[in-house]
Amino acid sequence: MRLNPVLENLATYPFVRLTEARTAAAARGVDVIDFGVGEPREETPAFIRRAAAEALEAEPVSTYPAAEGLPELRAAVAGWCARRFGARLDPATQVVPTLGSKEVIFHLAQVVAARGDRVAVTTPGYPVPARGALFAGADVVEVPLDPERGWRPDLGAVDWSGVALLWLNFPNNPTAATATPELYDEAAALARRHGFVLASDEAYSELWFAGEPPVSALAVGDLSDVLVLNTLSKRSSMPGYRSGFAAGDPALVAALKRYRPNVGVAPQTFVQRAAVAAWGDEDHVVRTRARYAAKRDALLPALRAAGMEPAGGDATFFLWLRVAGDAEVFALALLDEHGIVVAPGPFFGPGGEGHVRVALVPTIERCREAAARLSS
Repeated sequence: MRLNPVLENLATYPFVRLTEARTAAAARGVDVIDFGVGEPREETPAFIRRAAAEALEAEPVSTYPAAEGLPELRAAVAGWCARRFGARLDPATQVVPTLGSKEVIFHLAQVVAARGDRVAVTTPGYPVPARGALFAGADVVEVPLDPERGWRPDLGAVDWSGVALLWLNFPNNPTAATATPELYDEAAALARRHGFVLASDEAYSELWFAGEPPVSALAVGDLSDVLVLNTLSKRSSMPGYRSGFAAGDPALVAALKRYRPNVGVAPQTFVQRAAVAAWGDEDHVVRTRARYAAKRDALLPALRAAGMEPAGGDATFFLWLRVAGDAEVFALALLDEHGIVVAPGPFFGPGGEGHVRVALVPTIERCREAAARLSS
């Protein structure tokens, strides 16, 4: 059997390695507390679950969902963007519901890049934008996140020749840094000047611990060549529902609507109706932020005492921590000695050396237990 060379040459997805290490520890009888994979484990609010159940009952004959999504959901997303970011979007032409955000992150290079084009991704960072670019036949350009700039990139230092797509991700995974309006303005202006697409992954926009709410690329004055992604996975504790959106330049949204029927990624109708309820409510989001803050307060002092020093920002549900020596060795020792899983910074590419990422996804009780283990 012959496989796609990109797949054959692709390194193992880093979190598969993390899962293998955790599974091996559990097989040895270790009670593992997993802060490695950033999968929310909060209960999905009851009103959202009820909306999904009612939508199922209202649709006894199941039909294929339309690629452009329900008008009600597009309107709910546009309304939320207006309330949250002051962005005025036309639901008919500037919004498309998505199957979470990962599928768009992987597929977008196939929509906007030709074979041999360049796709710029920030590093350290989420690995999917680069992997999607490779499968699209594009070359990957790594743009370093500079700790001296608050883990933001120096866009003025990038050679934009041949670039078809720039990915930004703020609030950032893994560094928890936030963007500034000036960064988005600069990136959007560069996109218009050089003819590339600015794609902004804002999955963690509703989670922050200090300061003002994170800003969005939707707030730039001209959305030409700009596409913003967001999701209910983190905001509303709905990772299994796979519900998000892409919004921005009408031409880009139209291109996605043309592309998406070919790959079958339209969200199920009952999930879309649950998403309408989720985007329309903020009270549950406030409570979710408070729970993550309580976890952070319970765990961070013990992490510091164990030699992990905060080195990132105050957003997302991640802690980006500096450690002494090799980060993977440090993480394995933490698992062996305390049964605690963290993600080594090199999993996220160049620039992650000497750091680990802690995902505040276990329950508050397990966070307190982890703190006790580290302090014993």
